[in-house]
Amino acid sequence: MRARPARTFPRSLLGYDPLAVEAYIEELTTEQQSLLDEVESLRAKQKASGDEVAALRKEIAVLNETSQSPRAMAHRMAEIVRHTVDEVAQMQAEAKAEVAALVAAIESEAEAARQKHDELLADMAAQRSALEAECAEARGNLDAELTRMRAEAQSAIDDAWQEATEKRDRLLADAKREADDYREQARRAADEANLQRIKVLEELMDVYRNVEAVPATLESAYRQRNDSSGTRVVVPFEQKTSAG
Repeated sequence: MRARPARTFPRSLLGYDPLAVEAYIEELTTEQQSLLDEVESLRAKQKASGDEVAALRKEIAVLNETSQSPRAMAHRMAEIVRHTVDEVAQMQAEAKAEVAALVAAIESEAEAARQKHDELLADMAAQRSALEAECAEARGNLDAELTRMRAEAQSAIDDAWQEATEKRDRLLADAKREADDYREQARRAADEANLQRIKVLEELMDVYRNVEAVPATLESAYRQRNDSSGTRVVVPFEQKTSAG
């Protein structure tokens, strides 16, 4: 029986291609079944040869018992029987040897196929474990990266919120300060206007008081003049004013 050449399989993501491996195993199984069928056929032929030898021996025995022929015929028949028996024995030995060789080859090839299958399964399991470890590491790295990105985003949000709060507080403080300045300016303007009004009113009061004193002073001056001239009539200031 010829030796089978080494089979190589295409690789996939998890190792060897499972379809190619299964096809190869199915091919080995079919060939093994074919060899087993051939062994059964040889065994059937061996059994048929044995049955034929037994039938010949039985026939020779019957002939020996019933034959009236001379000893030469008996000797000739014995030679034929021995030759037939030897030939059948040789055929049986060859058949046994071939059957044994076929069985050994089948068992050896089946064992090699099992070992190859086990090696493929072990290789696939190792590659799957390595891939799972790589995926776990990638998931860990991704989780760490996501955690870092979330922390950075939260920090940026907090910084932006703090900056916005500080800016709002500054704007409120500036607005309050401006409002206070405006109120202070308005208060000062009101105070200044009030002081100016009071000053004007006071000046008006002074003028009014001086105006009230004018008629009496003028009348006194007229009187003094008349007294000095003797006969001039004194005209009151109110009449002169109304006449004028």
